[in-house]
Amino acid sequence: MPGARRRVGARAPLSRSRLEHAVSTEPSENPEATEDAEPGTPGADEASDEGAQVSEAEAELRAQQLERERIERRKAEKQGPIEAGGKLSGRAADLLAAVRAVESGGRPAAAVFEEAPAAPRRPAPEPVRRAPEVSGEAVPAPGVVAGVREVLAQGGAPEGLAVQAAGVLGEEGAAVLRADPWQLLRVAGVRPGQADGFARALLGAGAGPDDERRGRAVTVWLLEQAALAGHTALEMSALLEALERQGVPDPEGTVQNALSEGDVLVFQDAVAEAGAPAPQGAPAPQEEDAERPVRVLVGLERYALAEESLADGLARLIVSAPGRDGSDEDWERAAAAAQGSAAELVRAVAGHGLVLHTGGDASLAEPAALLDAAHGMGLRAWAATHGPIGRARFAALVEGPGVATVAGLLSGAEGPGRDADGALDVDLLVVLDAPQLDVETAALVTESLPDGARLVLAGDPGVLWSVGAGRVFADLLAARLCPQVASRRPDPGPLGELVSGIGVGELNQVEAPGKEVVIVPVRDAGEAVHRTVQLVADSVPRAIGVPAEETQVITPGHGGAVGTRVLNAALKERLNPGPGRFGGFDPGDRVAHSPAPGRTLPGRVVKADGEGLHLLCGDERIVVPRERVEQTVRHGWALTAHQAVGCRWPAVVVVLPGDAVPALSRPWVYTAFGRADRHLSVVHGVEQALPRAVAEVAAKPRTTRLPVLLAPQVPAADG
Repeated sequence: MPGARRRVGARAPLSRSRLEHAVSTEPSENPEATEDAEPGTPGADEASDEGAQVSEAEAELRAQQLERERIERRKAEKQGPIEAGGKLSGRAADLLAAVRAVESGGRPAAAVFEEAPAAPRRPAPEPVRRAPEVSGEAVPAPGVVAGVREVLAQGGAPEGLAVQAAGVLGEEGAAVLRADPWQLLRVAGVRPGQADGFARALLGAGAGPDDERRGRAVTVWLLEQAALAGHTALEMSALLEALERQGVPDPEGTVQNALSEGDVLVFQDAVAEAGAPAPQGAPAPQEEDAERPVRVLVGLERYALAEESLADGLARLIVSAPGRDGSDEDWERAAAAAQGSAAELVRAVAGHGLVLHTGGDASLAEPAALLDAAHGMGLRAWAATHGPIGRARFAALVEGPGVATVAGLLSGAEGPGRDADGALDVDLLVVLDAPQLDVETAALVTESLPDGARLVLAGDPGVLWSVGAGRVFADLLAARLCPQVASRRPDPGPLGELVSGIGVGELNQVEAPGKEVVIVPVRDAGEAVHRTVQLVADSVPRAIGVPAEETQVITPGHGGAVGTRVLNAALKERLNPGPGRFGGFDPGDRVAHSPAPGRTLPGRVVKADGEGLHLLCGDERIVVPRERVEQTVRHGWALTAHQAVGCRWPAVVVVLPGDAVPALSRPWVYTAFGRADRHLSVVHGVEQALPRAVAEVAAKPRTTRLPVLLAPQVPAADG
């Protein structure tokens, strides 16, 4: 089973110092986690309700809801709180004993981490066909919202959180908050200090920092914040330190209590001498072997289940023979008709269930050639992109149909539908923008594939990783468990040369005879805003011939003097002034719609009526209910790099104000600069920090368990 715990020896007690390379679990300290602080994206002050159902993601949310209900039933069966593990029994007691043994330098009981029976695969839901021009969103019942709003008012919390809280906490939301006010931390954007004030208002003097309910809620909140920074789990030492910073008096007891209540899970993974996970394919240690050091990780069940399911699905694809779709001669003829690395891709896919493909924007021609070849052999072949703009761009490269978005494919709103067993009705699936796959989405994709299907994960490894937890594509590239085809097709022109250099850590000055790259130095924030508006409204249309509606502004964050909020206000005033009579929006406004965490759909406002706000995102018409507009729609003349990933525009203006230095990294610059097709203007106010970031600041590491889970299942590939 992918979730099997490896039988390993103990090591010296874990240090409680902060991990040298761990990303902070404080959102304010992590630009990568906070840069997308907008509705539907991690770290948002005004983030949308994570529990809200979205039409394109109903299948995934339904499965997650069933998991939450199962956990709640398990909690309800308990007789009462367990004091520091004193009343634990069964597996919970064994897990707690293992944690204590490792922390004290002892040897944990081997049975704790022995392989458990494999969980049955969740059946995929039947396909749901919907009109593609409308996307409805379910909202909590008015009575539920009213009850939650009343409790929030009694506790002095903003009543505007009522819809979000009701969506997260369910029909019994009001009762949940009265019984445990710290459950307010489950609402995106709420921080422990705010939840403490809410609890004091409801409970009075009894709401102290040593309350077990507070400790458990803060533990879960810290792990959720870690997930927003990309981690699927945290080292025990890092979690204990974070609990101390949040004023929890007994961090170890708090983690034990959260473990006993089923709020968190504990894992023990073998590590190599240098501190990295054990080598891929390494045999499990025997009882007589020398003791191997381990690391103790703590995580949330949703991410643990997703990682284990993903490892199971990937192993199934790797070890199973592809279906007999197309003869060897057909595949070889298709490869011979292709050229260069496209031919390598076709040959790799012919004989393997999982293939990785890497390359820049120009390399999209190679998956397109693969898709056309598969269609020519009569295979049921589909490609899926991160968003509708990428879908339209890739669809222009293929000769026939067969291109969807990942969300639309999983929900059944797009794609081939599902067979009688609930699997996608495909022989070959090519997932583009693969670095944007978080662990939960990747698990749903692999679970949805039938036995014998082929999966190709394709993308540019230099771009920013997914907004959600995990680093699936990077983990698989590092594991080398399946064929990898690197495109030899370079991106053309001065822009291609510039971005290629950034990818290897070099910020080169390129010849740009057609003004493909322009640097605009600025001294302060005010000048940066002024020059940005001038470029979009005047200079780029006049000198380059790209109109303002096809020019995208990209900046490191939402806040600050030159964040998306300030830039969007200035750009609206210049390009589409109006009273904002539809919830702050007017027809013609460019917007960023975030229907779910980690998904941003750039578009524009068409109109508004009783149904809600009508948007055109790419070639999709979407109606956002009026109750969801405030949480899920923002102006979109300016985006962050994470919001822009997976899209390209004829012209891009990247704004680098002086306060952007902490957010700069090689992946950020590579992603932002790489969104431009014809022209790139850089509003430059960071001086030497830009070349330094490109040369020295790599992607922040993420703690994931996927390599460890894959290692015992699949032997490492040769080479």
